[in-house]
Amino acid sequence: MTEKMLNWGFLSTAKINQRVIPVFRESKRNRLHAIASRKQETADAYARQWRFPLAFGTYEAMLASPDVDVVYNPLPNHLHAEWTIKALRAGKHVLCEKPFALTVEEVDSVQRTAEETGKIVAEAFMYRHHAQTLKVREMVDDGVLGKIRLIRGSFTYQFTREDNYRAVPDMGGGALWDIGCYPLSYARAMLGLEPVEVFGWQVKGVSGIDDSFIAQMRFQGDVYAQFDCSFVVPYHTFMEVVGDEATLIIPMPFTPMSKEFLFLTREKKTEKITVKSTGLYNGEVEDMADAILLGKPPRISLADTRNNVKTILALYESAKLGRPINL
Repeated sequence: MTEKMLNWGFLSTAKINQRVIPVFRESKRNRLHAIASRKQETADAYARQWRFPLAFGTYEAMLASPDVDVVYNPLPNHLHAEWTIKALRAGKHVLCEKPFALTVEEVDSVQRTAEETGKIVAEAFMYRHHAQTLKVREMVDDGVLGKIRLIRGSFTYQFTREDNYRAVPDMGGGALWDIGCYPLSYARAMLGLEPVEVFGWQVKGVSGIDDSFIAQMRFQGDVYAQFDCSFVVPYHTFMEVVGDEATLIIPMPFTPMSKEFLFLTREKKTEKITVKSTGLYNGEVEDMADAILLGKPPRISLADTRNNVKTILALYESAKLGRPINL
C-alpha cells in the first residue's frame, strides 16, 4: 500500500485552498483530484484554474466518488464536524481545518465515526508540523531552557469583513476560535500538559463576537501561560517560552516560512538560531499520507484536538461568568 498515490478532494473553494494546493505539486504520494462547490459552474471554473481533474457541483457528489481517498475540509467553522462525519461515513479519510469543532460533543462524535469506519481524521494545524515548531519542542524537552515557568503569546490582525462567518457568533466566529486557538495550542504542545485552571477576558464587537480575547492558564507544577488575540489590532505574532535558565522567543510561530529565526537568551546574552524547512503546509499533508499509507499515528491526535476545544470553551465560560474555571 505504500506505493499508492492518494487522491484528494477539496470540500469547497475556500480561500485557504490556495495555500494548500502547491503542496500537491511537489508531493510524491498525494495529488489533487477533485474540487466540490455548491454550483457546478463554480466548481468547473475552479478546476480549470487550479488543475483539478474532477469538479462536482455538490459536496455530496464528491463524497460519493469512489476515486477520492482523502477529503480536505476547509468549510466555515460550524460545518467542520458535520461534513467531516459525512466524509468519514462515505469512506474517506479527512484533514479538517481548525478549529476542528465547536463543542466537545462534536469532537467525540467525529472520533466515534472514525473508529466505526476505520478512517484517519486529523486537525489541520499546519504550524505543528513545521521544523521550527519541532525544534522548539526539542529544545524544551532537552532542558535547554531549564524548567519551563511561563509561556506567552499573541496573534492579532485587523479583520473587517462583516459578511464573513468569522463575524457571526453562531458560525464559530470570533478571535479566539479563529486565531487564539494557535497560541493556546502552542502552549499546550510545548508543555505536553493540559491547563487545570483558566481565566479569560472578552471584548465583544457589534456582531457579538469577541473582537479581542485575553487569556491566562495555570498548569500543574506552577507553570503558567498567557496569550491575547484580536481582530482590531494590527498584525502581530510571537511566542515566548520562559525557563528558569533561559528564554526563547519565536517571532513567527504560527506562519513560519522556509527560513526563520529563534532567539535564545541566557545570562543577558542572546543567540540567534536559524531554522530551515520546507513549505508551511507540506507537513500536514505528508503526515496524513504517513498515517494512511504507513499506519503511523497522526501528529495531532483527536485527544489533543478535544483538549484544545475544551479549553477554548472554558475560556469563553470564564469570560461570561467573570471568574476562573477549573478543568
